[in-house]
Amino acid sequence: MTDPGRTVGDELERVVRRWQQLPLDRALPAVPGVSATVQALADAVADVQGTERVPVPDLGPGVLMDQLRVMVYDWRAAGLGEEELGGRLTALRRSLP
Repeated sequence: MTDPGRTVGDELERVVRRWQQLPLDRALPAVPGVSATVQALADAVADVQGTERVPVPDLGPGVLMDQLRVMVYDWRAAGLGEEELGGRLTALRRSLP
């Protein structure tokens, strides 16, 4: 049986590694999709915590993976589903060029 927590951590690292390997000209078109995933995670956390949804600031592609890591941490701290999170991260990785 696969540990969902380990799967999430492994998949997050795979996304980050893939992002780091992308040349800037190939990463830039993917920024909106990655940003949308980060925002969706932030919104889900806000909803479960009963707080107002706030836009995740656009700090550029260089910090996008840091923002993703923070949102993954927040998601897990909020007790949201590991399997859903793993699926979202897998979909994100597969969407990268």
